[in-house]
Amino acid sequence: MRTCYVCLPFLCWFLLRNMSPCTGQVVMDTEEVKALMDVKQSLIDPQNETAAWDGAFTDPCSWHHVTCSSDGVVRLELGRLGLSGTISPEIGKLRFLQILSLEDNNITGEIPSELGNLSNLNNLDLSNNRLSGRIPNSIGNLRSLNFLRLNSNNLSGPIPQSLSSIRTFKSVDFSFNNLSGEVPELVAVHQNAEGNPYLCGTGTERDCPGQVQSLPMNASDGVRIKANNLNGLIMRVSLLVVFGIALLASLCFGLWMWWRRKRRQLYSIRDAEQHGFETDFCLGQLKRYSLQELLQATDGFNANNLLGAGGSGQVYKGCLQDGTTVAIKRLKDRNAVPQFKVELEIISLAAHRNLLRLMGCCTTSTELALVYPYMPNGSVASRLKERPPLDWATRKSIAFGSARGLVYLHEQCDPKIIHGDVKAANILLDETGEAIVADFGLAKFLDHSVSHVTAAVRGTIGYIAPETLSGQISAKTDVYSYGILLLELIAGQTEIGFRGQKLVDWIRKLHDEKRLHELVNEDERKKEFVVEEMERMVKVAILCTSQPYSERPKMSEVLQMMEGDGIEERWQSWQKNEESRCSSAIEQVQFLDSPNDLYLMDAFQLSGPR
Repeated sequence: MRTCYVCLPFLCWFLLRNMSPCTGQVVMDTEEVKALMDVKQSLIDPQNETAAWDGAFTDPCSWHHVTCSSDGVVRLELGRLGLSGTISPEIGKLRFLQILSLEDNNITGEIPSELGNLSNLNNLDLSNNRLSGRIPNSIGNLRSLNFLRLNSNNLSGPIPQSLSSIRTFKSVDFSFNNLSGEVPELVAVHQNAEGNPYLCGTGTERDCPGQVQSLPMNASDGVRIKANNLNGLIMRVSLLVVFGIALLASLCFGLWMWWRRKRRQLYSIRDAEQHGFETDFCLGQLKRYSLQELLQATDGFNANNLLGAGGSGQVYKGCLQDGTTVAIKRLKDRNAVPQFKVELEIISLAAHRNLLRLMGCCTTSTELALVYPYMPNGSVASRLKERPPLDWATRKSIAFGSARGLVYLHEQCDPKIIHGDVKAANILLDETGEAIVADFGLAKFLDHSVSHVTAAVRGTIGYIAPETLSGQISAKTDVYSYGILLLELIAGQTEIGFRGQKLVDWIRKLHDEKRLHELVNEDERKKEFVVEEMERMVKVAILCTSQPYSERPKMSEVLQMMEGDGIEERWQSWQKNEESRCSSAIEQVQFLDSPNDLYLMDAFQLSGPR
């Protein structure tokens, strides 16, 4: 017993070192928090889009327009917010930043040279502002940069030669500035530098001095005589060529018409990275809306019609000419063609009463938008925050409806679909209160013979399964997120001071101590409230969020257990496995029975994965 008391300080240290990675939360560098606050202070935000940014809160991953990974801030998207002011040089301290978009604002001042410190940056969009001064030479240090958009500003001086050392360029745009000199040789497939009267070279309207010019119009007399003698021959050859081309065109047109009739599903979007979007588009029975129709429906995407904003874009309420009320999702990144194609393909394949139906889309060279039916009752997240709270029958209906939608995605689609961002904000309620699973922006296809895929960490903090942080994405990650959603429905409110595992631990403690009745208010107790139903749903939620992820049930099993089929057998089996894991963990801790044991262990054992 005396030895255990001596071990206690070292045991506490060991457990604290091991607890942090298990929480699934991102520990944010305070330097990045300070940098974000400096960015906020240097900008003028008339719409208070950054009002929730708080320097005292060391986890900015929940702030609007900020996206994090396990390393730190990876996306800062402040485009189209009516911002003015300047860009703070402190932005160069966001060392993990991959996407920086400040387009379509009224920002002034110079581009800070500190942007050259963002070695992970692959997308920089400062277009359609009032920036002045020169393009910093330090931009050439961004060796991972794919897209650079500085068009429609007041930039002057030459384009830095250092940009020619960036070998990852896909698209650059310097158009409509006051740049001068010669455009350097860049590897980008798409280059645009028009609208710069003092600039010459690739992408402009002017050739630089010394470049090869076209041949003069006045040829020599000898050449002119030979040309006259060849006129008759050229005329005959031209007639034969025209006849051959016409015959070939007729044949090709006939083959194309035959293939078009035989094709079952018409689907074509030309790649915007190579061709632009002013092309024909057809996808089954979906309607293609013009940009003018959507502008008229939303009053020019008026902020008063904004329903919400997410990582991929903003959603506006609109009214079409025929009186139909719709929700229009306007993608932020005008170059997000792959994501746009995925969302169209996935939603067109998935047809179920508990999945959001796509009505049509709009594609132009500057806009990508999707049109959905309007859900008058909003999202589950918004309804859980309202008072009085949702009654138990409605919450139970939402749990069953969203589960049926996920069962369809996981087990009835081929290939099966992983949603990737299941949360209360992505469950909508139609006019009858039916749960509708929405937002397939993060969805992944997965063949039924494959158990998981590896991808970058995406989703929403608090709903992300622990294994997702290592890049492992499977149907079980959706099951974990659904378990968190189920716990929020049980508690009757969302984000009740908890996130992810903390919420699981709190409700599990109430269950173990037989105190689940504390979750039910007095008004609900007077109504037809079945405690057994709550206990069963709590057990299902705990099973959905269990570790390791291989022990989580499939969504079809989740639906069966919520209906009372097989829940007790599954629960007892899980408890036995949990007791076995706890016993094993205790034995490992007891192995450290003296302080000296810590020093006898080699460095690999002390610093290995935890």
